[in-house]
Amino acid sequence: MLLALDAIRFHRFGLAGREPLLLMLAASLLTFALTRLYTRLARRRNWGSGRVGEVHVHHMVLGNVLMLTSGMFVIAFQPRDIGLDVFAIAFGMGAAFVLDEWALTVHLRDVYWTPEGRHSIEMSIIWALLGLLLLTGISPFGIHDQTEIPRIVGFAVVALAILLSIVTCLKGKLTLGLLSIFLPPVGLIAAVRLARPGSIWAQRFYGATARARRPARRAARPPALGGRPARLPPPRRPRARSSRAHPSLRPSATAGGWAPPSAP
Repeated sequence: MLLALDAIRFHRFGLAGREPLLLMLAASLLTFALTRLYTRLARRRNWGSGRVGEVHVHHMVLGNVLMLTSGMFVIAFQPRDIGLDVFAIAFGMGAAFVLDEWALTVHLRDVYWTPEGRHSIEMSIIWALLGLLLLTGISPFGIHDQTEIPRIVGFAVVALAILLSIVTCLKGKLTLGLLSIFLPPVGLIAAVRLARPGSIWAQRFYGATARARRPARRAARPPALGGRPARLPPPRRPRARSSRAHPSLRPSATAGGWAPPSAP
């Protein structure tokens, strides 16, 4: 249906010349959503996975094949119109397969259902965010080509945006680091806040005491409006009284019943 849209509608929405990017982004988001849905259903219902003999083939293998093939064909044949749109869709699908298992390529082991597997979702969000920013035509660093501001001011803004983006990424906030390239105020807010535990910034500039104190500071922080309420510590349980009898009341081994304790 997207291929049937005429150029007038794309001009009306300011998307003229960006149809391949729109198709690639739409195919990538749809493929990622369907892949996540399938993997969850397969795990819950114990469906079989793709195998070639005794080897389990991850879907990022298919993604690499699609990306390499479509990229090579575009470079070799330089298609236009419908051909370029088809290769854009194939590249977007392949990118979604690869990004869905991005954490596996980083850790070199199957961490899909572990906390480390969230890196795949973060990278997919970065991919989608970058595509949307390029699709809407937002210029990096907040500077457009037709600006009339002095060149020194433009260089200063670019340098500041790059610095804030680097600091934000070093603090473990990759999504905000990408967003700060296009919106420098976001990078300023993210750069002045504390770094995430385990990030390069935290390991380099935070001591062991500060790293141990940071989760306590987060727990003591009042909840934001509409956020998750702060967790209270569980109440202390009263200690159960010991049911063991005093040595003087223990039954004697003799046939008389009770006997006083023996002298030391």
